Amino acid sequence: MSDSILQGGISRRALVKSTAIGSLALAAGTLSLPFSVRSAAAAVQQAMQPAEDKIVWGACSVNCGSRCALRLHVKDDEVWRVETDNTGDDIYGNHQVRACLRGRSIRRRINHPDRLNYPMKRVGKRGEGKFERISWQEALDTISSSLKRTVSQYGNEAVYINYSSGIVGGNMTRSSPSASPIRRLMNCYGGSLNQYGTYSTAQIACAMPYTYGSNDGNSTSDIENSRLVVMFGNNPAETRMSGGGITYYLEQARERSNARMIVIDPRYTDTAAGREDEWIPIRPGTDAALVEGIAWVLINENLVDQPFLDKYCVGYDEKTLPVGAPANGHYKAWILGQGDDGVAKTPQWASRITGIPAERIVKLAREIGSTKPAYICQGWGPQRQANGELTARAIAMLPILTGNVGINGGNSGARESTYTMTIERLPMLENPVKTAISCFSWTDAIDHGPEMTALRDGVRGKEKLDVPIKFIWNYAGNALVNQHSDINKTHEILQDESKCEMIVVIENFMTSSAKYADILLPDLMTVEQEDIIPNDYAGNMGYLIFIQPATAPKFERRPIYWILCEVAKRLGDDVLQKFSEGRSQAEWLQYLYGKMRARDPALPAYDELKKMGIYKRKDPNGHFVAYRKFREDPQANPLKTPSGKIEIYSSRLAEIAGTWELKQGDVISPLPIYAATPEGWDDPKRSTFPLQMYGFHYKARTHSTYANVDVLQAACRHEVWINPLDAQKRGITDGDMVRVFNDRGEVRLPAKVTPRILPGVSAMGQGAWHQADMAGDRIDYGACINTLTTLRPSPLAKGNPQHTNLVEIEKV
Repeated sequence: MSDSILQGGISRRALVKSTAIGSLALAAGTLSLPFSVRSAAAAVQQAMQPAEDKIVWGACSVNCGSRCALRLHVKDDEVWRVETDNTGDDIYGNHQVRACLRGRSIRRRINHPDRLNYPMKRVGKRGEGKFERISWQEALDTISSSLKRTVSQYGNEAVYINYSSGIVGGNMTRSSPSASPIRRLMNCYGGSLNQYGTYSTAQIACAMPYTYGSNDGNSTSDIENSRLVVMFGNNPAETRMSGGGITYYLEQARERSNARMIVIDPRYTDTAAGREDEWIPIRPGTDAALVEGIAWVLINENLVDQPFLDKYCVGYDEKTLPVGAPANGHYKAWILGQGDDGVAKTPQWASRITGIPAERIVKLAREIGSTKPAYICQGWGPQRQANGELTARAIAMLPILTGNVGINGGNSGARESTYTMTIERLPMLENPVKTAISCFSWTDAIDHGPEMTALRDGVRGKEKLDVPIKFIWNYAGNALVNQHSDINKTHEILQDESKCEMIVVIENFMTSSAKYADILLPDLMTVEQEDIIPNDYAGNMGYLIFIQPATAPKFERRPIYWILCEVAKRLGDDVLQKFSEGRSQAEWLQYLYGKMRARDPALPAYDELKKMGIYKRKDPNGHFVAYRKFREDPQANPLKTPSGKIEIYSSRLAEIAGTWELKQGDVISPLPIYAATPEGWDDPKRSTFPLQMYGFHYKARTHSTYANVDVLQAACRHEVWINPLDAQKRGITDGDMVRVFNDRGEVRLPAKVTPRILPGVSAMGQGAWHQADMAGDRIDYGACINTLTTLRPSPLAKGNPQHTNLVEIEKV
């Protein structure tokens, strides 16, 4: 495909040629020049002088859970070098927020030859990636007229802002659908279909409030008070590997506490990598079974904290079982085999499911039961399963049983929390549309929206959807295709223009999702415009970063706020006024920061922060401890559960389990139990597809961001992990090109043969860009794992179960 089709403008070859012709004409004196020969000589002399090197503060704003400062060196309006934070004492509690290899490579994203430069419209089928250049006026007129027509014909419920996280580290530029400027615009124009959950945390964010009323964990820095750290599928060394994340705190806190660290994960991760005291490999999706085996030992060897369970919890045993619950419906009865299934959850029972030796389960149980305080946490991988809601609540049972909740050095079983600075977000206003769907269910809402119901599909706000999705906004997100599931099925839904009638994509690159746009707009990056952002997960040190434009806008790229103001103008003067309130982007920042300083007078002045680039502050309370006040006085500080206590047995979940329409194999339980799943370790389908496959966050990219940076691709090869025992059976050696396939699709990539993954399990870094001939064999040579994943949502949260898959691997 030529450059002119891709970029909608002059090809690079033509641009070079025209520049050369101009230079020859200038040398020959054939061009009419508006200055004298003397002034031309002076201009040449000035051009030969070394350009001034200015340093501009920026930030990496992608969705890794970190938020890192960048110092961008700029010459001649080009970023030529990138450094990172150099402020602070670089000591624990005031460390430097150093970017990782991804953020430090941002120059290669800013200056990438494949950046989008002009507004374009689709000229081929959706997904073909064929576009032609159009003017901004035509693009904006087309979008606004289509939006008006959709609202007029179908109503605002037919408009949807697709899930995206490319710029979660933004304020004016934020892409999270519930907090993006597009949400504000739509709320000014009658609203749009809401969504709940995230692709990252749907199951745990939905499930933990049934236990605790919220989803909080202690800050990682509090590990300095711990004696034992147990991590279920938590891998910050790769997911949050920078100084803006929590890996630094994990290392520094353990150095101070000398706490033992046990990593439970199917893969020997970089978080382990010699730092751990023990790695316990486990089959994907079976963490809850391990917890039940541990609980059996804790109960039978009197290692539970009975006073804590009696005072703070509901449903551990008969005496705290809520009214209406069945006899022997409590957790203790379930573990001991006195529940409905009559099966004792012994270590031997758990060993058969998890693949962990029974004696190791007993040893782990005794260590957890006798060591206090213990920091027991989980990453977001274990809950991104088909039984993820049960898994999240089950892991929380270990700190509950041992009384490690609400104390320094302990934890709730959730992922780590953090101290954050004061922040005032761009206000979203109220959405007149009250209906919501799971963020994972949007393809269903396109395909058969009016058939989706509350009891079967998790529709919220009404009993069923009235209309399908007809108009999609997709801003700074690759979940239209790449980060969604079952790409081949998703492709078929999106290619049918009679279903969704308009897709607007606002992007930096021609991503897999951008190829499905009807109108494609070139966005500025966050480092090319002003914004103020806070830290995300950073232990007990919070900070603010003032992002300043590194360069002037190039070509016809425009900032998101300008784009939406122009759309608002076309929707009506009242919409524009309500959306912008008469403020420019810079004026909005000053206004919001003024509100922040009113709440937090210790913050520096606006111009001072702009000059500083980064402002840091240590948590005045030392460390964040989840549910500390509840632990100190449960009467005065009840949890946000119906009982005000920790609900091991949830009456609300019992009601849901009795009323919702569930697919065969789906389980919702009032107790945090283990449940087998379709495409799990024991599915008969393993006779055809014998390997469990899951994805992991890879250090060469953040989801799909940075996936097109050559130096990162070279440093961290994209491979499928397979155990030597499994590889030997298939005649596969390290580096061989293999085909990974199931009944949903096929990908091809090199094999990494390594004992760092459990036999019977394979794994692939997620986020690689999908590259397949969709009109042909559909084999994905980009090796995007979502070619293989399922669109079947989890039972309670209706979230993505992208780690529950069965595949086969063969040598090509």
